[in-house]
Amino acid sequence: MDLGRVAEHTPRIIEDEDRDAAVLVPVIRRPDGHYLLFIKRGDHLGEHPGQMGFPGGGHEPSDDDLSETAVREAGEEVGLQRDEIAFVGRLDDTRTTSRYAVTPYVARIPDRTYRPDEREVSEVAILPIDALTDPANYEVERREHPRYGEVFVHFFRVDGYTVWGATGRMLVQFLELATDWRPPSGVEHVVDPEADLRTGGP
Repeated sequence: MDLGRVAEHTPRIIEDEDRDAAVLVPVIRRPDGHYLLFIKRGDHLGEHPGQMGFPGGGHEPSDDDLSETAVREAGEEVGLQRDEIAFVGRLDDTRTTSRYAVTPYVARIPDRTYRPDEREVSEVAILPIDALTDPANYEVERREHPRYGEVFVHFFRVDGYTVWGATGRMLVQFLELATDWRPPSGVEHVVDPEADLRTGGP
């Protein structure tokens, strides 16, 4: 894995959404390879309940900038301390169905136990890059979104978890920059235009 390409990346900025948010894309190195830390959102939450994501959340006026948002939220959600975070670079901003522009920050973090804040997070999942880049664990769907037109929805299914939606798009870019993985050509499945796209689109 080459995080140097992440560090060199010039991210695309989104400035026309209703709200700003930031997430941390946390990279953990173990003797057998690299891993990413994800959270599973609580089923009781109003936005994206039960979905997999990276630690993060909405920008608050008290945050100096969006990197501060990512640090604060990661601390609240999984107990990650500020001095444990080694920033590497940024991915492109990503739109969500809830009208956020999300800024993803890639960072190295220690390999230790992380405990979820049960008010927001039901589980912490640390998934291996080797499994995320396994073609057998990946699918993509083409959907028609009423606001964005044709969109591609990426699904990564590893260890019983499914990463998709906005987090899936961030993960695709991270893997393209940091590894040799590329999405396979062609679309596995085309969804009926009448399907409910609220949770799977941008």
